[in-house]
Amino acid sequence: MSIFKKEPIADPVAEARRYVQNAKELLDGKARLDTETQAYQDRKYIRMAGNTLWNGVLLILDTTFQLENKKGRLSIYDYRNVVGQRDKKLLDMVNRGYDTMHLAMGYDGNLEKAISSAGIRIANDIIDRCEVMLVKAA
Repeated sequence: MSIFKKEPIADPVAEARRYVQNAKELLDGKARLDTETQAYQDRKYIRMAGNTLWNGVLLILDTTFQLENKKGRLSIYDYRNVVGQRDKKLLDMVNRGYDTMHLAMGYDGNLEKAISSAGIRIANDIIDRCEVMLVKAA
């Protein structure tokens, strides 16, 4: 098993925001919103958008908390432990983000527009909070 070393990201906040923008483009361009029912029509793109959002959140969390696991992937429990020791409000956001972006969107492909909108909002809230923490740490 090989472990890939993560390359440092010059501007992790901008990179995380790029992930959010990519997810929005997937939803707006490919998921086909039915304006009457306020539901998307293509589950595949909801899943892709949810996973993109969640990866952006993990990127900013990894950078903010300097997380790296030499044995493989970190679990949600690892993130919860580290974040919860430092910021309970951010922990709440991470828990809601996990439920919304990773589970409801990424796994289930929930077609409800309100779910996707909430995922985008939570991702932006997490990025904003981490950006403040990164500025304070610098």
